[in-house]
Amino acid sequence: MSATASGWDQAGFRDRVRRALDDFLDVQAERLAPLGADAARLLVEARASLSGGKRFRAAFCYWGFHAVAGSSYDEDAEDALVRACAALELLHASALVHDDYMDASDTRRGRPATHRGLADEHRQAGWRGDPEQYGASAAILLGDLLLSWSDELLRRCGLPLERVVAALDVFDRCRSEVITGQFLDVSVQARGRADVDAAMTVLRYKSAKYSIERPLHIGATLAGGTAEQLRQLSGFGLPLGEAFQLRDDLLGVFGDPSTTGKPAGDDLVEGKRTVLVALALDAAPAADAARLDASLGAPLSADEVTELRRIIDDSGAHRQVEQVIGELAEKATSALTVADLDDRARDVLTDLATAATVRAV
Repeated sequence: MSATASGWDQAGFRDRVRRALDDFLDVQAERLAPLGADAARLLVEARASLSGGKRFRAAFCYWGFHAVAGSSYDEDAEDALVRACAALELLHASALVHDDYMDASDTRRGRPATHRGLADEHRQAGWRGDPEQYGASAAILLGDLLLSWSDELLRRCGLPLERVVAALDVFDRCRSEVITGQFLDVSVQARGRADVDAAMTVLRYKSAKYSIERPLHIGATLAGGTAEQLRQLSGFGLPLGEAFQLRDDLLGVFGDPSTTGKPAGDDLVEGKRTVLVALALDAAPAADAARLDASLGAPLSADEVTELRRIIDDSGAHRQVEQVIGELAEKATSALTVADLDDRARDVLTDLATAATVRAV
């Protein structure tokens, strides 16, 4: 769908973000050209890591700006604003490249994950050393490069410097939260256990805040938003971000591979201790809980994935997570309704809330 119920052209916005990213990468490619063919290969992988996606983070940044700026917005600054929003997509791509390596994922959006693809290139070329180590090293470096670029694009977006400096402060906190949240996740997986509270903490800091709340804050700060306006946006953005990630957790177990670009039950194969899994382990009969617990992180056949899905369904966890998603989405939209923000932005953010929580990918 190219337009939301509010009339905003989502597809057109995604195309503008894509062009901003392409232009930025073209500049980087020119700068790195003296480094030769290997640098060019890294740029190819960077472009691939930034292709596709819903651009939710960029969209929430954009409408966080407009929620504060309203009709006083200077349209001459539109390109600069889109570049600032695109910086969030560089951060997201960085997180995905690193996340895929840490989770030992094979694919991302239907193509080989960065570490897998570059390991295959090493193997096919017959180079020395371990192909898997080469792929891992390349993925770490690409993720780092994308993270560095996210700062560069926001810093040089072209909006007034004092606003950009203030937004960078929020961006710094955002990056610290998502990286530390990722470490919490790694630690939970290493311990092989997580109760619902621990899983929810990982969800909040690894994904929920950086997916919606912080992009809203960055956009609002770029528009000169007050502390009270940021607080009101948190009332919308944090519960919505949690609902967004809970939907992702359901798709990681029950999603259609032809739509998600991931193998069936990928989160189970990767051993993710999500809120969904924690709820199922709490509620399932002892034998089923033991089987689910022992199967997490193991290679699974299609029949085994089907059986684990049955355990989660029968435990009531699937239904419970759906219910929580609905409650969080309602909490978010209720907070938005009473917030002192631009009416047009409120309408679009309401549509985005639906798109973020009712989705198949």
